[in-house]
Amino acid sequence: MQGVLQALQSFWPVLTGALTLTLSVVASAHAILYKRDSRAAVAWVGLIWLVPIIGTILYVLLGINRIRRRVAGLRGHESSHVGDLGLFECPPSELRSVLKRDYRHLVEMVELGRSLTRLDLLRGNTIEALFDGDQAYPAMIDAIDRAERSVTLTVYIFEDDAVGLLFLEAFARAIERGVEVCVLVDAVGARYSMPPITGRLRRVGVRTARFMSGLLTWRTPYLNLRNHRKILVVDGVIGFTGGMNIRACHLLSGHPAHPTRDTHFRVAGPIVQQLQATFVEDWNFTTGETLSGEKWFPEPQDSGGSVLARVIPDGPDQDMDKMSMAFQGALAVAQHSVRIMTPYFLPDRALIAALNTCALRGVRVDIVLPQRNNLKLVAWAAMAQMWQVLEWGCNVWMSAPPFDHSKVMVVDSMLCLIGSSNWDPRSLRLNFELGVECYDAQLAQQLEDRIEQQMIGAHQLTLAEVDGRPLHIKLRDGIVRLAAPYL
Repeated sequence: MQGVLQALQSFWPVLTGALTLTLSVVASAHAILYKRDSRAAVAWVGLIWLVPIIGTILYVLLGINRIRRRVAGLRGHESSHVGDLGLFECPPSELRSVLKRDYRHLVEMVELGRSLTRLDLLRGNTIEALFDGDQAYPAMIDAIDRAERSVTLTVYIFEDDAVGLLFLEAFARAIERGVEVCVLVDAVGARYSMPPITGRLRRVGVRTARFMSGLLTWRTPYLNLRNHRKILVVDGVIGFTGGMNIRACHLLSGHPAHPTRDTHFRVAGPIVQQLQATFVEDWNFTTGETLSGEKWFPEPQDSGGSVLARVIPDGPDQDMDKMSMAFQGALAVAQHSVRIMTPYFLPDRALIAALNTCALRGVRVDIVLPQRNNLKLVAWAAMAQMWQVLEWGCNVWMSAPPFDHSKVMVVDSMLCLIGSSNWDPRSLRLNFELGVECYDAQLAQQLEDRIEQQMIGAHQLTLAEVDGRPLHIKLRDGIVRLAAPYL
């Protein structure tokens, strides 16, 4: 026995060294092969070798930014799960006659959207902006109370608070009427309340799942790759999407401790089928079950609205970089004005170049950010690179409290890009997000009015102000910016 122990003591350093070497080689090879940014690849390889084992563990947790999803092909009209959306297609050739002469340059954006998503731009939609929880939550609960067949919801944060209980009770009433309810909550977002509300949901009969949850499954080594989408679909005909989670801070009339403004959207028309198909893919990925049939996908109907729209699913899978390219495409076609409202502004070099090029072409670019951010590190990192957009003529406005969580882009008072994506690496590279590409002057005016309201009384940031920060503040902000992809 003593000889065995001596042998183990002799070989243990060799085995440990061999294991460390193997793990470092495998992790380094993965970073070299799959990291799109050479600088990120160099940084990760350096960390892996300079901090053995720990560097490899950090790479597995934070550095692997893509996953393979088991489902595909559920969104388009070619799928058996979705109705015949081809009847509502508005091809670019027809778009020239639909849009007024002043907006025909946007046809190029339509072409880009189709190439990115392989989804049709659909006519016959109604999209209405709902501001703050005071407008959005009553409309959502009213729709749930009118449900006859099905309700599906995916959301990042579903808190067990007063607002969460309102939705819980609405779901319970729907189930009592025989409505089937499926709710998908991100596993990290669910932990904003402890215990999570998912237990309560299951007890009232809601079919509930948590996206990328568990401790030992193959899906969960990732701290990133969260489902940040917000989709509610009722009976397959009424939808809601945008940036709003389910939590009491959005209900401003309740005077919450940390009031948060936001913009959500009520949707009707054939575009709802694309929203539902995105939910179905996420549900299938999480549970292995595919929802199909009339209950989930009734025959699509024209809502009588004038909005042309298309869903843009985005995520660290086959949908990688779609929202980022959509933003860049919108900036490239803009001729008169671009207005952006986002809570978190950490654009990468490509987006910064697109913003600056747009401004240099004579397009007015207004970027509205919250003066007091709910994430201080993000605000510091954003300030560290703000000079890069200010020096070429973009206008940056810091809006007064309360904190505004809205994610809206309006181009030339016609094109609107709405949804859940922030202008930061976590949204555009690491999370599953959902955008909607819309063409409608009335919707654009509604959103521009909101943006202008935020600009009234806002502080316009100047390059001199950014350059004039004390050195220790600049260093602080610059150091935090190094961690921008993970803030």
